[in-house]
Amino acid sequence: MKKMLSSCLAAGTALVAAQVAEAGTAPYFTPLTQSSAVASAGHVNELSSPWQTPAGISQVQVTSMNEIESDPSQSVVRVSSLGSVGSMWDMVTYDAAGEFIFIPHETQYGAGVSRYDIAADTTTALFSGDGGGATGDWSNDFGAFDPARMTPWGSLFVAEEWSGEGRVVEILNPYADPADIQIAEKHAFANVSVEGFDFSIAEPNVAYYVDEDNSGSIYKLVASDDTFDAGQTFVLSVDDFAGNPVANWNAADVRTGLATWVPITDADGNPLTPTDPFVVTPGNPRPGRLAANEVGGTPYGRPEDTAVARQRNGNEVLYFTATSENAVYSVEMLDAGRAIVRLFASEATTPKNVGFAGTTARLNSPDNLALDAVGNLYVIEDAPNGDVVGGDIWFARDADNDGVAESLDHFLSLQVNGAESTGMVFDPVNPTQFVVAVQHPTTTGLAGGQGDALWLFDIADVVPPTCQLESRGTWWSWVGGWAKTCSSDRDFNFIEKLERTVRRGGNHGHGYGHD
Repeated sequence: MKKMLSSCLAAGTALVAAQVAEAGTAPYFTPLTQSSAVASAGHVNELSSPWQTPAGISQVQVTSMNEIESDPSQSVVRVSSLGSVGSMWDMVTYDAAGEFIFIPHETQYGAGVSRYDIAADTTTALFSGDGGGATGDWSNDFGAFDPARMTPWGSLFVAEEWSGEGRVVEILNPYADPADIQIAEKHAFANVSVEGFDFSIAEPNVAYYVDEDNSGSIYKLVASDDTFDAGQTFVLSVDDFAGNPVANWNAADVRTGLATWVPITDADGNPLTPTDPFVVTPGNPRPGRLAANEVGGTPYGRPEDTAVARQRNGNEVLYFTATSENAVYSVEMLDAGRAIVRLFASEATTPKNVGFAGTTARLNSPDNLALDAVGNLYVIEDAPNGDVVGGDIWFARDADNDGVAESLDHFLSLQVNGAESTGMVFDPVNPTQFVVAVQHPTTTGLAGGQGDALWLFDIADVVPPTCQLESRGTWWSWVGGWAKTCSSDRDFNFIEKLERTVRRGGNHGHGYGHD
């Protein structure tokens, strides 16, 4: 059956790289009160409604491994490794016009990228490695593609996370036929376990990325050309951090406060550290990590995804998840290579569903991040909360936009056996819609099983939160970020704000978020 992701696409529509709207509204939905129970493999919920959602939010399947592999005209990357046959759909991304979705594959080796054509409802494998990584030969192979980002010039960046050699790879012509696809390694990026990757919205020649390790650091590349083939690399160092940068994140050391971007190369990309961050050797497949340690880069617990927005004061802010810490950090950029690092949200410090009925769920292994058109941040968990309890997606409420969330509001909960949610990203043309992938469900390896799948959500018909009765006897609504009386016909409409923001070009230029 044909699935339409973009009901209002106009010819020639382009994503405008503009300032993000001021981040921070109250939740536009009534939060969930518990995580979903996990169903058996192949349960009807996996086929029809994998997530529990607040009232009025729709979900429809876009495509799946089963659908693609049942059609000889379609193709997708699938690799036999780690004792199973997987496809590992990860941090998908829209193209700028909202016409295609690119799917990176986080397979151990033979990693590649597939392209979903929205209008044609077909998926095509664009390229994949030759599998040589299974025996340690990465010369024509890739491992664990996790992030995918469209570039400002229309190519596609993907990067290796836990396998391969920590490389960033550019697909030069992502709309071409598979036989004509051209790829190139981006040698200006330090070799680390890259998951989070984002372009700056304030400085067009700046990119941020992270190293997913339990002593992983945060990096910045200031490019000296238009396509990030050369430039200077920096690592984030908190001024009051006095610990061992090699040690795991859970040492009792200060890792928030004023920070400095410390160079690990000169302006021409030449190393300033004893370890060359770009030279992979048999005993050192992630040399950027050692280089960061050598200049005192501050370590965090498995930094995974990133998202970039603009704060109300005009400063750029980089968010990143720290999976091992059950936390999310914000990094506000200042002048002259300075920044302020804040603990944005965590299981230990952030209350949940403030102003609503509470939830029994907990923030467990936050992994991916997404931003909607007005700058609200969503946090997607890496793993379920238990063997029988599904993983969750949270709305991180920062209505005062100070870089610290007031509440984590329970947004979605997955009920698919063996799976995690990944690749949440908003449609750059239709701001009420977003997609999320079901990654590595138990059915992936089953004959005729559903396997990895991509689902489309629409919040256009969400049921707003019910009014809260205050002690003074006045009914108040929390829709849109400010308390208003329910009797008022001037209550703020969150959906209208989303659509108005996109019409005037007020998004941050790469599909709002990632995943």
